[in-house]
Amino acid sequence: MRRLLLALPFALLPLATGAAAHSHEHDHAHDHAEHGSLDAHEHGAAQLNVVLDGKMLHLQLDSPAMNLVGFEHAAKSDADKAKVAAARSQLEQPQALFGLNAGACNISKQELESPLFAKHADSHEHEHEHEHEHEHEHEHEKSHDSEHSDIHAHYSLDCQKPEELKQLDLGELFKRFPTTEKIQVQLIGPNGQQGLELTPAQPTLSF
Repeated sequence: MRRLLLALPFALLPLATGAAAHSHEHDHAHDHAEHGSLDAHEHGAAQLNVVLDGKMLHLQLDSPAMNLVGFEHAAKSDADKAKVAAARSQLEQPQALFGLNAGACNISKQELESPLFAKHADSHEHEHEHEHEHEHEHEHEKSHDSEHSDIHAHYSLDCQKPEELKQLDLGELFKRFPTTEKIQVQLIGPNGQQGLELTPAQPTLSF
């Protein structure tokens, strides 16, 4: 499905960006906005789904790897592997990335998924086998390099006083990943559903 959506005309993207801020008004346009922002794999842009359900805060961040590590090919050099490890370490700190006050919400579950992370883990687990499999790896990475690499971060946080959770501040996320220029947000909270676009100049959203 993702690959089929990639074939959508790029002319839809300007319309999609505008529609994302009016999700209630035009459901059909909203569908294009949601798919366009995520499936078109636009460098500099990411998508964040936020759901505050009772005491549970669910966050789903989907971003091209380029925004978070600076490249999308399989990490082979020590420098690239270090960048992947650093990005993963940053993503394991959702309270800081999303501006949650200390102690406000505790992580109950988190999942970080990306072909880059899989390759990174594999390089540690089979370090001594790498040289023997170099030719095979080279062929595999040729096919891998021909595709876009995304990073998906899913978090579930337990917030004991959700009524005190007034907003999220993604200022730190933009600071730590400066090539991320905008984030399309779909938010479901106590006041219903809303769609908005966050930028380094406007990094906050209110529940």
